Order: sequence, then structure tokens, then C-alpha cells
Amino acid sequence: MAVPAVSKSERAYEFLLQQLAEGSLTPGHRLVLGRVAEQLNCSVVPVREAVRRLEAEGLVTFQRNVGATVQGVDTELMLHTMETLSVIEGAATALAAGIIPAADIAAARKLNAAMRCSLADFSPVEFTAMNTQFHAILYSHCPNPHILDLVQRGWVRLNSIRSSTFVQVPQRAHESVAEHDALLDLIDSKAPLHTIERAARNHRLNTLNAYLNQQQQPPSLL
Repeated sequence: MAVPAVSKSERAYEFLLQQLAEGSLTPGHRLVLGRVAEQLNCSVVPVREAVRRLEAEGLVTFQRNVGATVQGVDTELMLHTMETLSVIEGAATALAAGIIPAADIAAARKLNAAMRCSLADFSPVEFTAMNTQFHAILYSHCPNPHILDLVQRGWVRLNSIRSSTFVQVPQRAHESVAEHDALLDLIDSKAPLHTIERAARNHRLNTLNAYLNQQQQPPSLL
């Protein structure tokens, strides 16, 4: 059976989505449609369709006489994104726990050890990159493709609205590493899936609450 050809609009959408996921397109970045079209060797029309799709998903904004820009940091959007991600990623991590290979658990432990070592010379952006990779190792084995797709899209959305939460709450990095170890211990010990799901969900919510608490603090007077 022949595989249906991917439309130019879909190809442009996936290209821009990948750019957002990798952090190549940061909040506030203006999307020049003609430049994207040149990169993809297509007309501006499918690129415009892709951008409209991203706009509908809240990943970019579009203004007359300005064009499309990557969505900036929006506290309410971040709240909703992380709340949603805590639920679906918790489910994905729990479903993956029973089938994740031992080699991947070992890789996650090694990565978390590197994250712990990085705390001595802390770089929020680098720590966030490792954190993203750590969680991808755990949830990527989720056997439900629909849940997995939602989680991946949630991470893309999260990465598109902030470069690093740990810029605002660097102290959260220490707690995050410890929670990673606890989560891996639960998976290793074959804890009940609902226990793993709750731990993964609370881990995400703890980061969100730390961020929200920081936003509510009055600015310091220097």
C-alpha cells in the first residue's frame, strides 16, 4: 500500500514545530515567511497555512503589519500548559514504566548524575536541555501513541513559551534532581503504576508552583 505524500503545508508545519522544539525559534522571534519558504524550497502559501495552524495552537501570534512571532512568556498560558502536561506526561511515564529497557533507565540515571554535577556551575538553559532529554527517555516508551503525541506537543509548546523555567527559580534545580532519582527508584522497584503516575505528575506541578510563587514575590529594591 502506497504511503500518502506529505503536503507542503504539513512539511512546513513539521519543520517549524521542530525548530520550536529545538529552541531555534525563541519567544519573540519574528517568522519571515519568505525565508522559511526558501529553506523548504516552496511558495509562501503552505508556510502561511502552517503558521496559521501554529497560531491556532497558541505557539505563535499574528498581527497585521507585523507578521508572525513566536509566542512570548505568558504566565497563564504556561500555567495551563504545565497543568495539562503534568496529567498527560504522568500517564505516559506510568504506562512506559513497565516496558522501559534497563539500558534506558541506566541512561536516565547517568543523565541525572550529569545534571547534579552541573549544579556547581549552573547554566539554566543547559540544565533545561538535559531535563528535557531526561523526561523524554522516560515517557518515549509510552505504548499509547495518542498520549505520546499529546506529551510531545506539550513539551514543544512549553519550550516555545520559555527558554528555561530555571532562570526564574534556579533553586528548583536541586529539588528536581532529587525528584528524578525518586522517580527512577519507583520505576526500578516496579512500584504500582498509580504511584509512578502521581510522582511524575507532582514533579511537574512542583516546578509550576515554584515558578508561580516566584512570580508573586515583590521585586527587590536595589
